[in-house]
Amino acid sequence: MFSVTVRDHIMIAHSFRGEVFGPAQRLHGATFVVDATLRRAELDADGIVADIGLVTDELKAVLAQLNYRNLDDEPDFEGRNTTTEVLARTIADRLADRARAGALGESARTLAGITVTLHESHVAWCSYERSL
Repeated sequence: MFSVTVRDHIMIAHSFRGEVFGPAQRLHGATFVVDATLRRAELDADGIVADIGLVTDELKAVLAQLNYRNLDDEPDFEGRNTTTEVLARTIADRLADRARAGALGESARTLAGITVTLHESHVAWCSYERSL
């Protein structure tokens, strides 16, 4: 399996509901380094997994919908805790939608999968992996 990864970051504010979150129940900020990894079994006709420039642009566009936002105020997350896991899945799903629509390039429509990893710090991160 071949893969290519691009990286960006987001800065968000949010709070959580539930005793398990302790002080994170209060409004707080988080900065995530975001890695998006695209996979395919065989390279496309150009010898690549996907166009890194297009993938970088589309990841930036997806993240712009979240960046510098209080996620507690975003209708897409109403009634949900915006945990790192939930955000990783949201970003992966939005990238998958763009891949299917051809925004990552025509050959990206035949990718095998996408993994999005959100790094909370140098010692903790979360990933969501999905097939396409």
